[in-house]
Amino acid sequence: MALTLYVDTPRWRAHQRSVVDAFPGLVPVAKGNGYGFRNLRLAEEAVRLGADVLAVGTSYEAAELKDYFGKDLIVLTPYRIREDTVPLPQRVIRTVGSIEGVRGLVGGRVIIECMTSMRRHGVSPEDLGKLRAAIDDVRVEGFAVHLPMDRPEGVDPLAETAAWVDRLRAAGLPLRRMFVSHLTSQEVAELTRRYPDVHFRARIGTQLWLGDHGAIESRGTVMDVHPMAKGDRYGYRQHRASADGHLLVVAGGTAHGVGLEAPKNLTGLTPRAKNLARAGLATLNRTPSPFSWSGSKLAFAEPPHMQASLLWLPGEVQPPQPGEELKATLRHTTTLFDRIADRD
Repeated sequence: MALTLYVDTPRWRAHQRSVVDAFPGLVPVAKGNGYGFRNLRLAEEAVRLGADVLAVGTSYEAAELKDYFGKDLIVLTPYRIREDTVPLPQRVIRTVGSIEGVRGLVGGRVIIECMTSMRRHGVSPEDLGKLRAAIDDVRVEGFAVHLPMDRPEGVDPLAETAAWVDRLRAAGLPLRRMFVSHLTSQEVAELTRRYPDVHFRARIGTQLWLGDHGAIESRGTVMDVHPMAKGDRYGYRQHRASADGHLLVVAGGTAHGVGLEAPKNLTGLTPRAKNLARAGLATLNRTPSPFSWSGSKLAFAEPPHMQASLLWLPGEVQPPQPGEELKATLRHTTTLFDRIADRD
């Protein structure tokens, strides 16, 4: 009985290949929970794609994957002075976002992150004079820009990237390679046209692994089905059933990431109205779950348990049988599946 990620493997890999073809020099990204696939699986897929480099989130992930991906590894989180020492081979390239970080990696291979409108980390234009003197003791593999995904009026990631190319050139820095995130294939092609002597390499995770929604499907196994009469008590909190129905016990709980939500950025009246409706249902202990049956989304009967969820099925709906599966709409970057089932 499991929470399962089903993969139409030929279709999934065909999508990967289409993304690689659209972004010459693409750098696959495997980090966190591996976008639901786990990082070891993504390292295997990167090998299958013939990637010459793989980007990971942290030095700990690099240590985990170094024996599964034999070529260069890029650590995306910037190096910090006095961070935990993790034994890594020379083929691991560290990202740095400060002059101090560059000076702390004497003899190392580095990618220098430039501060963008993301305002997350990176060297500033004012740092470039000092940076030119600091890079003598490292091997600069390139520079990088991490750009915003949304583009409200006045936000132009293409222009922002071009501005950084011009700044780096004007400062006399060795710009041969620029790593970019969240640009379209057309924008990367335009940068290549403008700056033919710079190799622009797109770092891509979500679009590569999760871009074809039809190639993957999440399902939770029904473990038990219990008929309930109005007034019957159930669950940890011993609530009473408000009507006749069925209590479904389904694989998938907080240990899997079920019921855990990241904050949402709401814009427009419709998303805000939907959010208010969800909040109203929650006050009645009818919080929508990610699981569906007979074309309708089911509500949690109570907050999900560690490895299972209790769901409420109204009495007028024919219940599933134990062993059947419910379709689940889950956020793949926060879900840890029990198993991944390939369908050829």
